Amino acid sequence: MKLYVSPRAPSPRRVLMFLVEKDINGLELVNVDLNAQEHKSEQYRAKSPLARVPALELDDGRVLTETRAICTYLEGRHPQPNLMGADATERAFIEMADRRVEWHVLLPIANCVRHTHPGLAPLEQPQFPEFGRSQGEKLRESAAWLDSELQRQPWVAGERFTIADITAFCALEFAKLIRFHAGQQGFAALQAWRDRVAERPSART
Repeated sequence: MKLYVSPRAPSPRRVLMFLVEKDINGLELVNVDLNAQEHKSEQYRAKSPLARVPALELDDGRVLTETRAICTYLEGRHPQPNLMGADATERAFIEMADRRVEWHVLLPIANCVRHTHPGLAPLEQPQFPEFGRSQGEKLRESAAWLDSELQRQPWVAGERFTIADITAFCALEFAKLIRFHAGQQGFAALQAWRDRVAERPSART
C-alpha cells in the first residue's frame, strides 16, 4: 500500500503518528509537495479528487482519503494496541473526543494559519485575514475547554492515550505557526499534556 503524505501538514502527521503508535510498517510513503501544487495535479486528483492529503492507496487500487477513515481502516487491520476503542461505548466516547478536537481545535488553527500566514498564501487564495484572526480567537475558547478536560483526566478522551490525543497534539504543533503556546496563554494542564505527548517516539515523526 502507498500512503501519500506531506511534511509538516497536520493531517498526514496524524496518520504517521498513528502508524508509529501501532508499530505498523511496510507502507510506501509518497511525499506530495504542496508548495509545488503536486496535490492539484491531474495524476494526484485521480487518487484524491478533492486534492487533499493524506491518501492511502490500497493494494487493489482503491484509495481512502480523510484521516479518520484511514486510521479506522488501519485499526481494523491491526487491532492492537487499540487506539480507537475496545467496545461500542468506548469507541463512541473516543470518537466524540476526537471529533471535538478536530472541529473545535484543529479546524480553527488551520483556518487561522491558512488565512493569516504569508507562507500559506500560494495555497489559500484568496486569503481572508480578518476571518483568520477570528478563528484564532475561537481557538482560545476551545483551548480553555480542552484545558479543563485535562485538569480532570490524564488524556483527551479519558484514562488512556488514544487517537484523540494524536489529533490534539498535531493541532497544537501546527499552531506554532500562529505563535500559540498553551502555557503562555495560561493553559497549564494543556501544556503539561502536550509536553508528555512530545516525549513519545511517535511525536518525532
